[in-house]
Amino acid sequence: MDQRDVFLKEFRGQTIGTVTNQSSSDEVFQNEVLRPILKLQNDLFVASFANYVAKNKIDFSTFSIEKKMTIIETALQKDIKYRNALKGMIIGLFTTDEYAQYIKNSSGLNKRMMGMLIERLKNQVQLFENNTD
Repeated sequence: MDQRDVFLKEFRGQTIGTVTNQSSSDEVFQNEVLRPILKLQNDLFVASFANYVAKNKIDFSTFSIEKKMTIIETALQKDIKYRNALKGMIIGLFTTDEYAQYIKNSSGLNKRMMGMLIERLKNQVQLFENNTD
């Protein structure tokens, strides 16, 4: 394992969630790799979405909570450029071994990644109220 891989694993921190012998490989990857990265990058994701809202001239503060949740989901599911930028923020913190594992099932892991990120942003929707000015 090279220095970058060691640094990344230490930098990201511990596994988040439970990993057992019955856990699928995707579930293990989610808890050992994706969750720690999402937690580490949280402030960047919040800033990125606030910028997305401002750049697309979305007056987020005028919408109902349900509409705000829909906007978050739509941005991460339908805007391919934005979605790819977010994936890059996550994949850039993979070790080379984790990347090799990721590319074996990138489609399934991308769904997990984006689903967790959507929920993370929805749970912090109040942070986008003041960031759209």
